[in-house]
Amino acid sequence: MTRLSRLPKLVPFLILLSLLVGGVLFGGPLRQPVVGFVLMSLAALFVAWVLYLSWPRLTSSERVMRLAVLLLAVAMALVQLAPRT
Repeated sequence: MTRLSRLPKLVPFLILLSLLVGGVLFGGPLRQPVVGFVLMSLAALFVAWVLYLSWPRLTSSERVMRLAVLLLAVAMALVQLAPRT
């Protein structure tokens, strides 16, 4: 966490954004659902890791919101594996 806190605040956001955009692109227009699933899963793991590290300092409403984001990231990863018609 100390390494992450030393980075500029924009860097973790850009990492997460690139994983999410890459997952959407590979799962959608580029039609490589396994790569999209892996990228989305990495994004969900990143969110889970940050949630785990910040859990003791969060209020109950912040915990609920961050859990919702984590569940959304997991749902997006699972959707990448669903066959499209």
